[in-house]
Amino acid sequence: MDSPSSSTGPQPISNSRTEGRRHSILPDFLSESLPIPPSFLGTSPIIREILSQDIAECSSDDEDEHAGASDAESISGQADAKLAFHPNGIVYGTGYSFVPIQGMDKPVPNPHEVEESLHAELSLLRDNAILPPKHHKPRPTHVFARLYRRIFSTKVKDHEGPIFPDIAVETTPLLHEMAAEFEPLPTPAPDEIERRFEFAVAHHEITTTWQREAKTLIQYSMPLIATFLMHYSVTIGSVLTVGRLGLVELAAVNLATMTASITCYVPVQGLATCLDTLCAQAYGSGHKHLVGLQAQRMTWLLFILMAPIAMVWWFSEPILAALVPSKETASQAATFLRVLIAGMPGVAMLESGKRFVQSQGLFKATTYALMIGAPLSFLQNWLFVFKFGWGFVGAAAAMAITQNLLPLLLVLYVWLIDGSQCWNGFNWKAFKNWGPMMKLALPGMIMIEAQFSVLEVLTLSASQFGTSQLAAQSILVTVTSTSFNIPFPLAIATSTRVANLIGANLSSAARVTAKVSIIAACMVGCLNLILFSTLRTQLPRIFTDVDDVIQIASQALLVCGVMQVFDAIAAVAHGLLRGIGQQAIGSYANLFSYYLVALPISLSTAFALGWKLTGLWMGITVGLLCVSVIELVYLYKTDWEVAAAQAAERLKSEDVAVEAKSRRPSHGV
Repeated sequence: MDSPSSSTGPQPISNSRTEGRRHSILPDFLSESLPIPPSFLGTSPIIREILSQDIAECSSDDEDEHAGASDAESISGQADAKLAFHPNGIVYGTGYSFVPIQGMDKPVPNPHEVEESLHAELSLLRDNAILPPKHHKPRPTHVFARLYRRIFSTKVKDHEGPIFPDIAVETTPLLHEMAAEFEPLPTPAPDEIERRFEFAVAHHEITTTWQREAKTLIQYSMPLIATFLMHYSVTIGSVLTVGRLGLVELAAVNLATMTASITCYVPVQGLATCLDTLCAQAYGSGHKHLVGLQAQRMTWLLFILMAPIAMVWWFSEPILAALVPSKETASQAATFLRVLIAGMPGVAMLESGKRFVQSQGLFKATTYALMIGAPLSFLQNWLFVFKFGWGFVGAAAAMAITQNLLPLLLVLYVWLIDGSQCWNGFNWKAFKNWGPMMKLALPGMIMIEAQFSVLEVLTLSASQFGTSQLAAQSILVTVTSTSFNIPFPLAIATSTRVANLIGANLSSAARVTAKVSIIAACMVGCLNLILFSTLRTQLPRIFTDVDDVIQIASQALLVCGVMQVFDAIAAVAHGLLRGIGQQAIGSYANLFSYYLVALPISLSTAFALGWKLTGLWMGITVGLLCVSVIELVYLYKTDWEVAAAQAAERLKSEDVAVEAKSRRPSHGV
């Protein structure tokens, strides 16, 4: 497999390191990158069809030599370096949860992931006293040092010397104790690490502690929390600035952004999820030029699909006017949507661009783009809305400009820093082979759309109670969406960690992670509950000065605060289900709870009982309670040893056979 020419990432490990590696890969324990590995589902004929056609049509002899292997060798050559089973729907920017897409394939791990998995195994072996510690440090004697070690130490077994006598550890005289304390001890060869890891797993000698799992979940989730908050801040900036303009404007921006999400943003994310597999497979198989081709193909496809959506947005005023009682609110929302049409190309390019860089292990690229784009979004809102006097249209313009700026920043990252090795320029062949990609992408889009459309129903329901209720709904959606960016990254971290442990046949360690993550979810939910309850009158004032809207929002925030507890638990429980390969259970539980529990209760309490906005959120709260109970009961009754065995069987069945390179026509890109 070709190694990426990254100047900053770790060097790929040699073949000797990967020989014999089966289910012991535990990737991304370290904090150097966002630990979001791509999808891992069953072997797919659609994937083979797409890649085989692209290889046949788009690979020149030079590229074949660069790949250095036949098709069969390049695509299946990494079979001995398999990552753990990992379900779809967790890559940054994709949907929260959906029924798994039948036919998605397991991507080949990139060298960055394999290298980090080796470090992870080494750390776990040291914590279990199977290998000596990284540094020879004497046991602490001070009472506070011992207390700190007992509370925060990640070691399962403390030891003073090497466990295995065949690993020499130099003993130093008293004179050199200070130097020896910080001198690194010799590390066994990768093959020896692998042998001992496999032996320890087979004899059930590896376990973990709640301290290590808490530390790992923090390392996984903190970068994600920052990334998600920065991404959502683009919407927050518009709501904050528009809220200062007036009541109608605040209601209109909620109606417009929710409509834009349901009709464009969410479907685009769902369609782009197929790149999680296609780009990673192309990169891992050594055909790096196909990574750029797949990203181009999806981008052009999204451009074409956006054309009719743009037409609907442009003529959306009569549609919204038929759904919303306030004609002024509908007119303002339609104006906002018309301006957002300018940001549509950026939305398509960003979704494809994220997968383009992530498939190469460049997980920080999107974060760096957001670190620049998010602050500029706030600056643009202030300039356009207040300084230039553009008002309501200025907020929409700021959002559209930011949507186009983010993919341009990704392009600059690829051009100037890393990732250009997978880009061979624009290619007319990106307009071919669309049929299989559509078959792969449509199921994900349909399921994500089905789950998110319930939010549009509630927004339209809130509009029936008047402009003040719709404006308050805008505040509640923004606040609850912002708070969700804490438990959701925690759910992603949980899914990643549990999948890795299950894939390594460490079911007991996975159960420890599950307990830690559920406790963490309860803590996060209770913290949000406290914040929502104590600041229920202060939070709405951040968005508006209208007393009527503040009063409505503050009353509903009490219900939203209770919802935070169940929201966090449901998110993490679903992450656990994804980690053990049972994400369909959580997805069907969500659909059942949203449409058969939450929606009927919301409409009944809001209209029949007259609770209005508070009633709408009461139904969502009960629905999330239902999801939490269903998923927690299923997890409690799950046999984790069976889940580990099923993951092992999936990994064994994922070898792919491809036709020999001699059958490919040799014409250039």
